[in-house]
Amino acid sequence: MKSILQISEAPRRCYICRSSYNVHLHHIFGGTANRKQSEKHGFKVFLCGFHHNMSNEGVHFNRELDLKLKRECQAKFEETHSREEFMKIIGKNYLD
Repeated sequence: MKSILQISEAPRRCYICRSSYNVHLHHIFGGTANRKQSEKHGFKVFLCGFHHNMSNEGVHFNRELDLKLKRECQAKFEETHSREEFMKIIGKNYLD
């Protein structure tokens, strides 16, 4: 499934800075089970290397950015689904 946060994935651009250089696919909710759910439900975005995992500002090292993406993703999902549905999929609420 395509990203629910990035309407168009072509051309691939970083969700944070819009760069098209060295772009990686990031599953917003990681871990084995949640990575599969992220793929299934479109909980993913493209990020440049800097915002992904190649700097301290990257989502894998910056908790604020990680939580920002999780909150934005949950809010977008809840525009068309319930909080209960999100909780069944991910098991944690990031909006409260």
